[in-house]
Amino acid sequence: MGPTFVYDGDCAFCSTCARFIERRIHTPALVEAWQRLDLAALGLTADRCADAVQWVGADGDVTAGPVAVARLLRHAGGPSGRLLWRPAGAVLATRPALALARPAYRWVARNRHRLPGGTAACALPRPDASGPVST
Repeated sequence: MGPTFVYDGDCAFCSTCARFIERRIHTPALVEAWQRLDLAALGLTADRCADAVQWVGADGDVTAGPVAVARLLRHAGGPSGRLLWRPAGAVLATRPALALARPAYRWVARNRHRLPGGTAACALPRPDASGPVST
C-alpha cells in the first residue's frame, strides 16, 4: 500500500484543506478522512487522528502534525511539486521551521472552528472531554 495522509473528516476546515491538497498538490498518497479508514491496519487510533493530521508512509512509518504535512509536500509530483511543494516540504522539515510550525499547528488545531470553512463541529474537545475548547 502507498502512503496515506489522514485528516479529520468531521471538520469542515480540515475537509477544505484536504480538497485543496487533492486539487493542487499532486501526490501519490491517499488523502482520506480517518473516519473512513481501518485505523488499526494503519497503526493509528481515533484519538491520535482527532488530535492531528497523520502521514502513514508506504513503509508504515507514522508522523503527525507539521511533520506529516512536510512528508506530504515532499512526495508531491508534477511541475508544481518539483518547483513549489517539494522545496516547501523540505524547508518545513528543518528544525528551525518545525520549531515555528509546531506551535502554529497547535494554534490552528485549537481554533479551526473559527477559521474560514470551519464550523462549531470543528472544535476539538477539551482534554477532560467536557466539551469544545473555548479560547
